[in-house]
Amino acid sequence: GAPELAPDRAARDLVEAIRAELAAAEPVRPCCRLAERAGLGVAADGRAPNAAVARLAVRLNQGPRGTFEWGSAADHCRFAYLRGRFLACGSLSLAGGRTHLEFVLDPTAATELAARLAEAGLPAALRLRRGSGVVTWKSGATITRFLQACGASASLLELEARLVARSLHGELNRALNAETANLARAVAAAARQVGVIEQLAAEGRLDREPARVRAVARARLDAPEATLTDLATSVGTSRSAVQRSLERLERLAMR
Repeated sequence: GAPELAPDRAARDLVEAIRAELAAAEPVRPCCRLAERAGLGVAADGRAPNAAVARLAVRLNQGPRGTFEWGSAADHCRFAYLRGRFLACGSLSLAGGRTHLEFVLDPTAATELAARLAEAGLPAALRLRRGSGVVTWKSGATITRFLQACGASASLLELEARLVARSLHGELNRALNAETANLARAVAAAARQVGVIEQLAAEGRLDREPARVRAVARARLDAPEATLTDLATSVGTSRSAVQRSLERLERLAMR
């Protein structure tokens, strides 16, 4: 079969596929063509960041001329404009298991874009970086909503699959970490209890405890690795009774 791509290479290829799909999503409505051309900004006038956007600019420049007005534009025109903004000055990163989309513009344009994204229901963070305005999303859900609204479909399915897999992997890691921590605490508690029981037995104090407490102590010595539930089964009592007996022995050893 074909060789598997390295994770970073696969992520870069997916980003390029998304950009290529958006650049190929040429608007049908004249108003959307005008809006997307406005979103491209200087990229529509020969300063495109790549060949796909340059070809899109040539096609859009063959359409109607006019002025795009965000305030009075329909949603389909607004997202055509935002698609143009992304193609001209946006970047998407999927490296290192993180999803990150940002627009880099001059500070005034960045402030305007952040306000427009908030109005479109996609609020983003805004900051200055080396004299430029940077509008950023780090939420995978928000990024997929934006790309879907802008016209990505086939490549977006793969992105969503990556995000779901990453979420499941994170949940599995958290569950394993919690289980490992619980196991470590249980092992430490069992070792401490064995030490306490041996101390009390050596001092002759264990023999003065009630029969059930002595039975729990013997069960713990016989099975240091046993859970409280296992001890309860072997002694013939409840788990809470086993826990109370062991706590009693630890308190006794501290006196």
